[in-house]
Amino acid sequence: MESVHVVVGVVSDSEGRVLIARRAAGSHQGSLWEFPGGKIEAGEIPQGALARELLEELGIETGTLSPFLQITHDYGDKSVLLDAWVVVDYKGTARGREGQPLAWVWPSELEGYPYPAANAALIDALVKAR
Repeated sequence: MESVHVVVGVVSDSEGRVLIARRAAGSHQGSLWEFPGGKIEAGEIPQGALARELLEELGIETGTLSPFLQITHDYGDKSVLLDAWVVVDYKGTARGREGQPLAWVWPSELEGYPYPAANAALIDALVKAR
């Protein structure tokens, strides 16, 4: 079974809303919502991979990152280590540079969106933390 290490960012705006993005329809777990990020490439550390992914996907430059939660989930065809980090500060305005829809959501509203199953514990932790 394939094992994938994915790093995601919990990006908040000045009002406390959290940024989520919709996955492309043809991708694994397509059309579901997710926290922005992606796979860690060979030789990368999680912080570097997250900074790269957020610049590529959203056009933002990360400042301070703080580890938040790690979740392992088995989808049957692949196992995912979801490595979530809080993006403490960033420069730029987030936009879907790959054509993906974005939404700024209050933590209390996160559960109203469909996500890949690996995100359940992360959403639960964010709702409880806010």
